[in-house]
Amino acid sequence: MNYFAHALLHLDRPYFVAGTAVPDWLSVIDRRVRLRPRQLIPWLDSAAPIQSEIAAGAAQHLHDDGWFHATRGFVEVTGQLTLLFRRGLGADDKFNCGFLGHVGMELLLDAILMERHPAELERYYEVLASVNPAEIQAAVNRMARQPTDRLAWFVELFRQKQFLRDYFDDQRLLVRLNQVLERVKLSPLPATAEELLAAAREIVRQRVDDLLPARHYFAGNSAATATLPPDRLSSTNDTNIEESTP
Repeated sequence: MNYFAHALLHLDRPYFVAGTAVPDWLSVIDRRVRLRPRQLIPWLDSAAPIQSEIAAGAAQHLHDDGWFHATRGFVEVTGQLTLLFRRGLGADDKFNCGFLGHVGMELLLDAILMERHPAELERYYEVLASVNPAEIQAAVNRMARQPTDRLAWFVELFRQKQFLRDYFDDQRLLVRLNQVLERVKLSPLPATAEELLAAAREIVRQRVDDLLPARHYFAGNSAATATLPPDRLSSTNDTNIEESTP
């Protein structure tokens, strides 16, 4: 899952929304800084509201990724997109089509959710405009083993650029996807890949309900993550692919 999918059901909780973005923000600015479930658990009951909300949001992100990557829809759709990219780009897998299938699907899923929920997209950016980037960085540094001095800067950039809107357009999405590939040292996609992204978009559009089954997405997000017991938190994925765009 990507930024908007993680945040959509929590827009009444600004610092929780910021927390859902923290793992991906960190993967962009400094991959050495990670938040694992065991680092989040002690902070879920913090007396400081901002601290506990950011910890809970980050825990929700990890929980979401845990069930999302295990769904039949995820396996099938990423497989479809991997095959689409491999056929379109050629047998030489210098682009790592499996990676493209995973990342491309998540960005396109965000695009389709934003199409379906335009008012919530505006609300998402309003919510992020209300938080203090310095408070977010301070909260993360209390939890992470390795501190960062770049998170506050990136939160401000993320709010200003609003690059999630680029996902609506295949050409602009290609630019963002190539930024991801550059960051993980893979070859950039050619301009002709726009046609592949358009085809991939329609595949994802047809499978949204399989990718976000209600029994997981809505039920799993209906209660505050701060109430999750440690055993449920620790069962989430402890690693995640760097899928978010800068």
